[in-house]
Amino acid sequence: MHKKQTNQLRIIGGKWRGRKLTFPDAEGLRPTPDRVRETLFNWLSPHIVGARCLDLFAGSGALGFEALSRGAHSVYMIDSAPTVVEHLKKNAAWLSIPSTDLQIYCADVLNEKNLPPGPFDIVFLDPPFHRNMATRCCTYLKALNMLSNHALVYLEAESELSQLPPTEEWEVVRHKTAGQVGSWLYRSPL
Repeated sequence: MHKKQTNQLRIIGGKWRGRKLTFPDAEGLRPTPDRVRETLFNWLSPHIVGARCLDLFAGSGALGFEALSRGAHSVYMIDSAPTVVEHLKKNAAWLSIPSTDLQIYCADVLNEKNLPPGPFDIVFLDPPFHRNMATRCCTYLKALNMLSNHALVYLEAESELSQLPPTEEWEVVRHKTAGQVGSWLYRSPL
């Protein structure tokens, strides 16, 4: 008897549309739902083709794989859980993604000195909820010159987030709330 695969997500657009990817059981891992991803990539459609993307707290890889499927030039995925990183690598191999298009790192985002070289045009930021990491991550990205001029930063966080990251200098391009999850698209300052 085969165990039914419950930890799956599907790519919803681009060259791998409809392909299903698996992800492990891991604490706090919550893939961005299809409807939220569809909205996000509608927001990003004028910017995604040819973009250099950074997927922090990659988890299932839903955002990074979707970006590549829709024409991003390259994606760098970072997650701190070795099991999650191994799953990301398996999915990349299954999709036959060359290492020039996708690089996957096992690293602690806020304490790692050897992060991929910036700048990035689009950053997907989906930190663990209720740990006050959103503002710290955005400040960190800016301080390390990881963002291109007017980079777009997508933040997925608890909808009741009181201090929207990171400062008044950042422009809110789009915002949407779905239940307990908030989605913000920011344009970083120069």
